Amino acid sequence: MTEWQWSSFANLPNADLYEMLAQRQNVFILEQQCFYPDMDGYDQDAWHLLGWRTIDGRRQLAAYLRVIAPGVKYAEMSLGRVISTQAARGTGIGRELLEQGIARAEQLHPGHRIRIGAQQYLEKFYASFGFKTVSEPYDEDGIMHVEMLR
Repeated sequence: MTEWQWSSFANLPNADLYEMLAQRQNVFILEQQCFYPDMDGYDQDAWHLLGWRTIDGRRQLAAYLRVIAPGVKYAEMSLGRVISTQAARGTGIGRELLEQGIARAEQLHPGHRIRIGAQQYLEKFYASFGFKTVSEPYDEDGIMHVEMLR
């Protein structure tokens, strides 16, 4: 069972903010070996979706994404920093995360399209949620990506 938490940056409890940043670092920088500045200046104005599960008897962050308003990063709103942690992979939490994220993004910014910069190997996964590829593949931090719109 996943406990979903939506929060603005200003209202994230310190412990939850720390866990969010730690898991983003674990997935993007350590696991994927992408050495880039994860704290990019977009978090402060984004909405954050955190998915918590009890794993090994402890409440742990299992999935995360952020929603950025239209006109901030792209003309469209965007979903980004999408992760499922190593302990939660293979449980379906990625699908739950995208369902929750898309629904909330559409509530926050009705009538706007959603843009994502997807890792290319996840293109079919995102397509299953209605995203369409709108760019040629490009290298970002050593991983092939594609731009997708919904």
